[in-house]
Amino acid sequence: MIRAHDRLARWCGRTLVLSFLGAAPLVAADDAGTSTPATATPAPILVVPVPAEPVVVEPSPAAPVATEAGMSVPATPAPAPPALPAPIEAAPAVADPLAGDLASPAAAEPVLAAPVPVLDPESVDPDTLREVALVDVAALGPLSIGTPDAGILVNPQPMPEGELWTIRNPFETWGTQETIDFVTGAIRSVEHRFPGSPRVVIGDISRPDGGRLNRHKSHQAGRDIDVGFYYASGPAPDFRVVQARSRRRRGAPAAPQLDLPRTWALMRAFLTDSDVDRIFLDRSLIAVLYRYAREEEQEDRAWLADVFGHGGRKGLVQHEKKHKDHMHVRFFNRVAQERGRIVYPLLVEAGVVGPPLVRHRVRRGETIGLLAEEYGTSVAAIRAANRLRGNRLRAGRSYLVPVRHVRDESEPIVVPPRRRPPPPTTQAASEPEPAPPVAAGAAGGGGRD
Repeated sequence: MIRAHDRLARWCGRTLVLSFLGAAPLVAADDAGTSTPATATPAPILVVPVPAEPVVVEPSPAAPVATEAGMSVPATPAPAPPALPAPIEAAPAVADPLAGDLASPAAAEPVLAAPVPVLDPESVDPDTLREVALVDVAALGPLSIGTPDAGILVNPQPMPEGELWTIRNPFETWGTQETIDFVTGAIRSVEHRFPGSPRVVIGDISRPDGGRLNRHKSHQAGRDIDVGFYYASGPAPDFRVVQARSRRRRGAPAAPQLDLPRTWALMRAFLTDSDVDRIFLDRSLIAVLYRYAREEEQEDRAWLADVFGHGGRKGLVQHEKKHKDHMHVRFFNRVAQERGRIVYPLLVEAGVVGPPLVRHRVRRGETIGLLAEEYGTSVAAIRAANRLRGNRLRAGRSYLVPVRHVRDESEPIVVPPRRRPPPPTTQAASEPEPAPPVAAGAAGGGGRD
């Protein structure tokens, strides 16, 4: 009886001690009544978060406990529960044995990207532009790279909707900010002079990424735009062909469908208030607008001869066939072109844009294979660039050839001064009659639509 009582007391004591420590009993009795040591589960290590070094509470050394057979096994006494510190707002740094350093939410600092240099809207500084191009290409703004008939448009801007114009196809009216500002400014100047003017139709500018645009041979770099006319009958939903006569009959209007005052005001705004490169128009309309500006508007005749051309010299306004329903205006972009010229090699190297295109005039005997070998490209690339179905090339015709490397750029973009007429008071009363405007076809370099 006493032996059973002692056995029960010892068993209860060990159970209470081990239950407090969260461990399994160290001694268990089998069916034969013998005691065997049980596998002990280590007590958990409590890491108390304090500002200083972490406090680790471990079990104290075990005291021997006698078994029924006279053997002694270690037993762990019940330690006093540790006093937890007051809660703190942020967890301090805790050593991470796997990371090998301190991992602390409070001490971690966010990794910031490299700051983008501040770029002035009119800046064309090469060092600053290259620095910005390596960090954020979008911060460069619109870039017009190449020529109108072999160009690329980067970071384009869409032609916005407006109360004074109608957009034919929004997908094909992407350009540089300078081009859009020139066009919208000219249209608003017409409204300022003739309040209540009807909407004018805005045609193609460029695709969002530049390059070949449908039926056009130009419109590739965001600097070309097709603009409709003002008509005497009011607003038109689309371009309308004007059957104008170069010579006016007595008592009959020169162009019954054309609103000459507003159309000339629009063209004049392009000539005087923008960095216009050329304006393409059918020769019959060129003659009508020239005569109206000279006779009705009393424009300076020397200035008209300069912008329309005379004596065999071409002016800014040039003939182009299939342009009886709109005028094709091309601009210089002093910022978009110069920035594109500077950063283009970096963009090609980074894979942002494709390799450049060069224009090659085929000589007699040259084949597409010889061109591919000469420029280090492939026959398939030349065919794709020119939308050729076969390998036949025509002598005397120019073709676009993709090249693999960017050549060293030439001189910076030079924008000529705007050609404004002199003040009316300086015009001589006995000024001689100038020759009729030149109506020759547009020169090379993307003169066609």
